[in-house]
Order: sequence, then C-alpha cells, then structure tokens
Amino acid sequence: MDNYRECATIVLFNDEGKVLLCARADESDFAWQFPQGGIEKGESPQNAALRELQEETSVTSAQIIFSLNEPLCYDFPQSVREFLASKGRHFIGQCMYWFLAHFTGDDSEINLATEQPEFKAYKWADISEAPKAIIDFKRATYLKACHAFEPHIKAYINQHIK
Repeated sequence: MDNYRECATIVLFNDEGKVLLCARADESDFAWQFPQGGIEKGESPQNAALRELQEETSVTSAQIIFSLNEPLCYDFPQSVREFLASKGRHFIGQCMYWFLAHFTGDDSEINLATEQPEFKAYKWADISEAPKAIIDFKRATYLKACHAFEPHIKAYINQHIK
C-alpha cells in the first residue's frame, strides 16, 4: 500500500435507513460520495472517519455500528494521478477503511458551510442507489461496501427504530 493513500470513509444512515450522499464542491457537475478523507499520522481509521464526517458536514451525532475488516482499494485514472503529481502527491490510488454509522441527530445538524467546504449539497438516498451516483473509478469499491452494509442497516432499523 506504499503508493496508495490511506483514507477512511463513513456511511451515515438515518432512522429511515437512508444514507447521506454529498456532492463535491470542486466539481461542476454533481459528483456524489460519502464523507471521507486521509488518515493522519497516529490516527486510527475509525477516528479519521468520525473526524472527516465532522470536518466535512459538521455532524457529530453518529454511532458506528459496523466496519469492514479490511480496506478496499482502487486505482486513480491517469488524469487524477497527473493532477495529484502536479501538487507533489504521487498516489496511484486509495485504500479506504469503511465504517457504517447511525445518525442520531437531525438534519439541522448538517452544515456544509465549513471552514474549508468540500461539499456543496447533500441528499439522503437508498444505499442500493448510492453506487450509481458515484464517479466511475470508485464505483466497484462503493458497490462492495454498500452490499456489505445494506443488511446491517436493515437489521439496525428493525431492532432499534421500528
């Protein structure tokens, strides 16, 4: 994983079982994704996921209920590699640690106008729909994670919400 950026991704779901998707602020079209970001030196992947969620959406009302045992990795397309290289970052892809969390707050807590905004919009969607909204080169990774998380969302809703 030397040439891969380690990052953490959090899939936040609400009491209706919908997941939070956010549109990247740096894209002219709506490029949707889950909150995610790099793991800082000495930081656990779980803490990184919760920190990124707060930094990107202002959400702190989240309870992690499940995670994947291993990171899921993907390669960047050449255009992304070249863009990153121009900024002195020479990653060929990302290895993402995935966490599933229940949103215990309400939508008024979501604020994308953060100190360094990364997103311009958000929406709640069915987890089965999420991979369709993701940029192509991340899609296979999202499919794996969403497929693994979907039964946990349903079980949690049935046991704790209904």
